[in-house]
Amino acid sequence: MRHVLVDAGALIALLDRRDSHHHSCVEALKDIREPLGTVWPAVVEAMHLLADTPGAPEALCDLIYEGAVQLLRVDPSDMPRVKRLMAKYGDRPMDFAAAALVCVAEREDLNAILTFDSDFQVYRLPRRARFRILP
Repeated sequence: MRHVLVDAGALIALLDRRDSHHHSCVEALKDIREPLGTVWPAVVEAMHLLADTPGAPEALCDLIYEGAVQLLRVDPSDMPRVKRLMAKYGDRPMDFAAAALVCVAEREDLNAILTFDSDFQVYRLPRRARFRILP
């Protein structure tokens, strides 16, 4: 089954009730039937930004441990592509977590992403395809 990708911003919005996108994120998740997937760099970014939100780092660990959000692999062999993506979108700038998500999307033929980051409207997949952005 194909995954819906989740970036760090959506993970943060889900776990931080004070986040301006919290309600939208919770509502979007009610309609998503596919499994959710993310990459370690997005988890690390979310953990860092949630560090001062009581209970959120633990809740993120639980989401991963319980399989609500699955970790998709980023291998050493992906690093040349990640570097090319960060260079290509350097004017945004594209960070490592976003580049890893785009790289995995390309490799796994995924196009849906739960994000509040408008840069994903700019990033392109093979054959100039666009991401299907949720919500």
